[in-house]
Amino acid sequence: MTDAPGKRMGARRPLIFIGLDSATPEHLFGICLPKMPNVQRLLARGVHSVLRSTDPPISIPSWPVMLTGVDPGTLGLYGFRHRKDHSYTETYGPTSKLPVPSVWELFSSAGMRVCSVGMPPGYPPLHLNGLSISDFLTPAGATDWTYPPELAKELEARFGKYRFDVTFRALERPQLYREIVQMTQQRWAIAEELYQREPWDVFAIHEIGVDRLHHAFTKYFDPTHAAFVPGNPFEHVVEEYYGIVDECIGRLLASAPDDAVVVIASDHGSMPMAGCFCINDWLERHGYLTFRTRPTGPTPIEKADVDWSRTTVWGAGGYYARLWFNIRGRDPQGVLAPAEVAGVRGKLLRELGALVGPNGAPMPVEILDPQSRYEHVVGDPPDLMAYFGNLKWRSAGSVGHPELFLKENDTGPDDAVHSYDGVLAIHDPKAPAGTELEPQAIRDVAPTLLRIAGLPIPPHVQGRSILAGVPALVES
Repeated sequence: MTDAPGKRMGARRPLIFIGLDSATPEHLFGICLPKMPNVQRLLARGVHSVLRSTDPPISIPSWPVMLTGVDPGTLGLYGFRHRKDHSYTETYGPTSKLPVPSVWELFSSAGMRVCSVGMPPGYPPLHLNGLSISDFLTPAGATDWTYPPELAKELEARFGKYRFDVTFRALERPQLYREIVQMTQQRWAIAEELYQREPWDVFAIHEIGVDRLHHAFTKYFDPTHAAFVPGNPFEHVVEEYYGIVDECIGRLLASAPDDAVVVIASDHGSMPMAGCFCINDWLERHGYLTFRTRPTGPTPIEKADVDWSRTTVWGAGGYYARLWFNIRGRDPQGVLAPAEVAGVRGKLLRELGALVGPNGAPMPVEILDPQSRYEHVVGDPPDLMAYFGNLKWRSAGSVGHPELFLKENDTGPDDAVHSYDGVLAIHDPKAPAGTELEPQAIRDVAPTLLRIAGLPIPPHVQGRSILAGVPALVES
């Protein structure tokens, strides 16, 4: 790092935030670290720890929880898809319009110069005191993906069509890996150029490629995956890709001032997927879900011929099962009286609690109630959230499967699911030798970033700054 030209706001030390989606402690702090000299240097001064994700440990809501300091219920974000107006078939996705401000907005409102590249949720792009580029959730064909708007044309004229994401549930692995690397290198080349435009107070970049690599290649590089074969062509792809990310980090930091505080964080970790549990087929077999005409093959629940007049519970798929009761007076064809819900819920929990896996052994099932799990609940939460096999088994949203347990994801090839354990590293060049902390909570990141920048923590923030317990770190 070197002295950057120009003047920053006041005497504040610049903050650089690097979000590595799905990066795991095992890889960033262990397996891949020998290939990451720049990260090694960052870990040598400051603190690092496992970062405990939220419930559910999914990019949405985990990133907005990290960057606002409030829980998913307060944000009204429970995953990538939410039930719309109690419809049985219509859903909506998250946007950057949150009920509380992100740290980027708080920094901007305080007069700091901020540049945010791809931080989720990032569409529509935030109107910051600086620049912003939207994230991997940007709709296909969108032209309004930067702020200010004219930045998009400028970037594409110089760097080509911007790659928000890749189609990672694909079978063609060599081409997919090339696309992940190309996407990553383009994003960081743009970040380098933007970083050098002025002495930013805050600069943030998010990389989705780490997540895509884990999803698409875990069975090739993780010996604990059931399909791992030693000696395969991608056995060392994770070290290679993390090394590429490290090179990108090094080039960005080459222009950073010597006193910059650098934070690296991931929203959750990654682990091998055991398979997929067909929740709606299970609900049908146990009398909760009824069809007028049963699907003859795998069919999304939204397209199935459900007899809602005889259905009491149904579910949606993903990394966990979202479950809803079909309640009279709330749902379009509700059949359960509100007073009946508790009895049906109790029966459902008992029967799911007795779930037996494909190997004949009991399968752990954890049921969460959003109403009691979060401090506040807004938006359109599921009635219940179910984790299967300690999160190692996905939930299938489709129905019509002959078996309840699938070896593969029902939405396309996928090797990995999410774990709770992400990463947090705070590099402070003024701190003594690097120290490993006890695991930290994800919603404590936002207040920590605010304290690093010397800003007050708003009263709505539910997390707390970890700096109070780490006297070695110097606040701005």
